[in-house]
Amino acid sequence: MELQSSTSSAAQYDVVVVGYGAAGAMAAIEAWDAGARVLLIEKMAQPGGISILSAGGVRIAFDADQGLAYLRETCGGRTPDDLLQALAQGMHAVPEQLRRLARVNGAQISVEPAAGNYPFAGCDALGYAEVADIPGFAQDPAGWLHARPFRPGCLLFKLLLDNVEHRRRQGRLDVWLSTPADRLMKDAHGRVTGLRVQHGGRAVTVHAQGGVILACGGFEADEEMKRQYLPAMPVLAGSFAGNTGDGIRMAQAVGADLWHMWHFHGPYGMRHSDPAYPFGLYVKALPMWTPERPTRRPLPVMPWIVVDRRGRRYIDEYPPYMSDTGVRQFDFFDPQAHAHTRLPSFMVFDEAGRRMYSMGRAITNDPQHWYDWSEDNLAEVESGMLQRADSIAALARAAGIDAAALEATVATWNAACAAGRDDAFGRRPETMAPIVEGPFYLAELWPVVINTQGGPVHDARQRVLDPFGDPIEGLYAAGEMGSVFGHVYMAGGNLAECFVGGAAAGREAAQRSLPARQRNAA
Repeated sequence: MELQSSTSSAAQYDVVVVGYGAAGAMAAIEAWDAGARVLLIEKMAQPGGISILSAGGVRIAFDADQGLAYLRETCGGRTPDDLLQALAQGMHAVPEQLRRLARVNGAQISVEPAAGNYPFAGCDALGYAEVADIPGFAQDPAGWLHARPFRPGCLLFKLLLDNVEHRRRQGRLDVWLSTPADRLMKDAHGRVTGLRVQHGGRAVTVHAQGGVILACGGFEADEEMKRQYLPAMPVLAGSFAGNTGDGIRMAQAVGADLWHMWHFHGPYGMRHSDPAYPFGLYVKALPMWTPERPTRRPLPVMPWIVVDRRGRRYIDEYPPYMSDTGVRQFDFFDPQAHAHTRLPSFMVFDEAGRRMYSMGRAITNDPQHWYDWSEDNLAEVESGMLQRADSIAALARAAGIDAAALEATVATWNAACAAGRDDAFGRRPETMAPIVEGPFYLAELWPVVINTQGGPVHDARQRVLDPFGDPIEGLYAAGEMGSVFGHVYMAGGNLAECFVGGAAAGREAAQRSLPARQRNAA
């Protein structure tokens, strides 16, 4: 749609979608399929957000009722049942949804059973739907759309991007990149009628007859919002600089209620030695497992333990889903010490562990910042990210930890390894390794956020609600912008929300625009 040549101009659409990740793409596709004129905007220069950094598996339910049972326990009573019913039914339909999208580019869709991360009711009725391959689409080792390394989420997002482009070429769908939005517009009745954006160096007022869909992610890259909403700080952004809570603030400004603001998804990780590097570094990725369910093969050895600032071990370092609950322990506040005594924590390992594998990794969607962790961890010793000493006592002193306490902790751990069981915290025996071979190593550990779950409250139709539970007419939210997950997370759950909630929001907004279009046509 052409704009007037001026410093301020206007545009008219049926549906405007803010954020070109998986949720925004699905919303735009569904709104277009329903006959709407659609504008999809993205503030970054490239689409993809954190969707392209995902593991690529959309969580599905082979049985919708069992999926609902699992979601109820996962959400811990913090999310209304009708929302979970809609998500469970949508998860059951996701494989067919992907197969329909695959008609555009011939993508191969795989569907496999995979138990939930926790042994809740319905755990064994879950699985993943993934894009296994797209003919002619080669993995770019230099980073496709700035995703480094190439992730399975790139395949999933490529499927969505091809579908958006297929519709854009046919008309009624525009895509504006490098276009941040800053304010929603309301009429005298409180209905959202559009928004203000910056596009092509000018302010543009975009009118939306059917509604505005906020699909612009969370606030993991906004330091002030993290300070206000997360229990312990600092929390390091893991992968993407674009999620700065823009949509949350815009929704608040028109009266939206918020939920789940404390909940974020992420493991423990490390700081880069360069203060200018904007992201945290994840620890080595190890397979997830589900309590009370057999694993396909024994879990790998994890050669480190985690201790607090007093040198004491306090957790099972290899929980079932480290990327979900791996950050929870940092919230502990010791009232006697008047401090978060687990922030930072420290990972401790020996020379045998150092040789085992890379202890850290980077996953980023960023055109400028990337770190390639060395295979033998020696570059990180040289840079200071890993400290090295010839004895446990010397290692403790270098890190400012009580030497006797850390020596006692390591001795207790080594005795547990010799006995083949961790009576203190129940770590699985096959993952345990003693810390005996010098030199010894230590790294500071911090919470690293993959993505936040909090944002505007929405109903089962993805309509944003005010604090009294009434919908704000013309405003919708999708994806992790106000996720249903406010207790523990379900692997692949945000992607499921992107497909299910994004599509629902697109349909709702398109249907709302129909009467206006019919009046205009008459």
